[in-house]
Amino acid sequence: MNTKTDEGLYEKARKLFISKASIDEFAGWATPRQVDAVHRLLDTELANRERAKHDRLLRRARFPVVKGLDGYDFTNVRLPDGYMLDELLGLGFIPRAQDLVFYGKTGRGKTHLAIGLGMKAIDMGLGVRFHQTAELVLQLGKAKRDGTLETMLRDIGRADLIILDEFGYVPFDIDGARLLYQIIAGSYERRSIIFTTNIEFSKWGTVFADDKLAAAIIDRIVHHGRLLEFTGQSRRVSEALMFGRNTSAQPENKENACNCLNPKKIHAKPKHRLDEIQRRSIMLFVRMRRRCSLG
Repeated sequence: MNTKTDEGLYEKARKLFISKASIDEFAGWATPRQVDAVHRLLDTELANRERAKHDRLLRRARFPVVKGLDGYDFTNVRLPDGYMLDELLGLGFIPRAQDLVFYGKTGRGKTHLAIGLGMKAIDMGLGVRFHQTAELVLQLGKAKRDGTLETMLRDIGRADLIILDEFGYVPFDIDGARLLYQIIAGSYERRSIIFTTNIEFSKWGTVFADDKLAAAIIDRIVHHGRLLEFTGQSRRVSEALMFGRNTSAQPENKENACNCLNPKKIHAKPKHRLDEIQRRSIMLFVRMRRRCSLG
């Protein structure tokens, strides 16, 4: 057999959709070795398509850096009551179009976890869009001025999961807040959003320059969302080279290192879970804001 690939074969392969009738006819006269060769060809094609799809989804996600969850320490991540770690890592919130709010001070691992979950979603063939929130607002404003806002919104709307990083770090003007509201309202009960923020709900009115707009956003998030609180020391400070930390060293506590991703070692009711009074305060704030918006 001629090992040099015929150019005509490439052309036919690009055009061809193989029907069941053609496969049945081929199976009728092909030798076992020929059938095996075709199996290998089709397996290679399917694998190449999966790789191409994964790479395409990864490019479209626009992560600032690719991070997985191997070795991620959940010790200082406070999960809501009744919500287990394996539920979070299983991404069950995405098909249900539920939102997650990652709340905590800077450097606690919120963005890392959000990207890690986004990577798992891509591995499952789901579309993800990562945006630094202040930058997204600027892009939306530019798209509106250029007349391309609808195109940008359609691209974001194709995602199964949207990650809005550093939500509220920089206040928006009213026009920017309304543009961002379009994305949040348009995603309600359609797709999931992960918010990473260091701003508590009671201060979101200041961020959005409009209490009623903030109330409308919070109302949607709370309805189908969960709050995860990130505590402990800053991971960046604890690993800082400037302070002589050796980030390449292995953890001294092997049990902790092995159990970072073990759901049995992470409980839905951690020792330092959110205080019930704080939860009730949040809900009270939401209801008050909602009454304001209706009034």
